[in-house]
Amino acid sequence: MLLYPAIDLMDGQVVRLERGEAAKKTIYSTDPVAIAKQWEAAGADWIHLVDLDAAFEGKSRNLEIIKAIAAAVSVPCELGGGMRDASSIEAGLATGVRRVIIGTKAAEPGFLATMAATFGPDRLAVGIDAKEGKVAVKGWVETMELTALDLAREVVNTGIRTIIYTDIATDGMLQGPNIAAMHEMAASVPCDLIASGGVSGPEDLRELATVPGLHGAIIGRALYEGRMPEDLRTILS
Repeated sequence: MLLYPAIDLMDGQVVRLERGEAAKKTIYSTDPVAIAKQWEAAGADWIHLVDLDAAFEGKSRNLEIIKAIAAAVSVPCELGGGMRDASSIEAGLATGVRRVIIGTKAAEPGFLATMAATFGPDRLAVGIDAKEGKVAVKGWVETMELTALDLAREVVNTGIRTIIYTDIATDGMLQGPNIAAMHEMAASVPCDLIASGGVSGPEDLRELATVPGLHGAIIGRALYEGRMPEDLRTILS
């Protein structure tokens, strides 16, 4: 299982939100490049970047910082937040990240297929954020009737293989991931599934690593609050 330390960007700062709420923001650093290099040195397999300004407002303020991060580390980066049209995806990929993550627009009929044909399915991932099994969109402000499993099946039909699955109820709360939901998704949909939300320490990563077929896990707040060892590679060894 691959480890994906997260760097959430807002106004050029590294922050974390509780359950995706902008009003519940903690600022961890004003130097995102240094943080990316720190996580790379700690053993990150990828760096997971989220442009929260783009996610909430539809317009990025952080592309230059993201470009600097991608250039500063040797591990691949992925970028999510505000990827709602071809121009934003193109701008995201132009920063040097390996792939971008489509969230809100993934549920729009035909959008993923068109973007996969335009940019190639390997340059895209889909972030599925769920609340009680239903898809949440627009920075987690709205919940749809579409289930996370049904959307995941639609995703793989477009040729996109990477799905990042976030349980909103656990994100940023250090209460442990939703293991049952990860088991269900991994067993139901043939994809490279990345778990996101709720990781509180090494024990949660070890439990996630027991989910058959789970490709990776994103680590957020637990890293910033010192709940992980300095060498992440020791967790799963």
